[in-house]
Amino acid sequence: MIDDSLTLILDDARDQMRHSLEHLASEMDTIRAGRASAAMLDSVRVEAYGSTMPLNQVASVSAPAADLIVVQPFDKSTLGDIERGITLANLGLNPTNDGSLIRIGIPALTEERRKELAKTAKSRTEDAKVSIRNVRKDAKNEIHKTVKAESLSEDMQYEADESLQKLTDEMGARADKMLEAKEKDIMTV
Repeated sequence: MIDDSLTLILDDARDQMRHSLEHLASEMDTIRAGRASAAMLDSVRVEAYGSTMPLNQVASVSAPAADLIVVQPFDKSTLGDIERGITLANLGLNPTNDGSLIRIGIPALTEERRKELAKTAKSRTEDAKVSIRNVRKDAKNEIHKTVKAESLSEDMQYEADESLQKLTDEMGARADKMLEAKEKDIMTV
């Protein structure tokens, strides 16, 4: 049985690792996979009303077709600002302003671009796995300090270390599954 103080350390590590996976999921959503998605514009910031804000605070974004994103501003006076924000986001998209909304045609991906996007997905997954391993390292140090400070048994330390490693392996496997699904999505023509 693991001591309560060690259980708290493991729970905290689990929460931090989950946060890394949630961040990876949001990163994966922004990677284009051949069809239009409102999430593709999540990183767009718009200069409006004297400040910089996320696109979703000044407009509604939808993807009514596989090759089209429509941005409907809440206030038409921000149309030019939204268009500029999309262009400055450097997403390789060309917004078309028709006076009341912005349409963004999504061109088909070339094989080269698909490979590039898959490489980006792999890189972001590796970043998440590094983050998970860093959480493991910090938690392991904390476990060893706590065992020493509270004069706990070596068996308890070993059991906590083993649980931490299982958790790390599980979270790493989840990240790999996310990557596998995204790569399949990207490479599907």
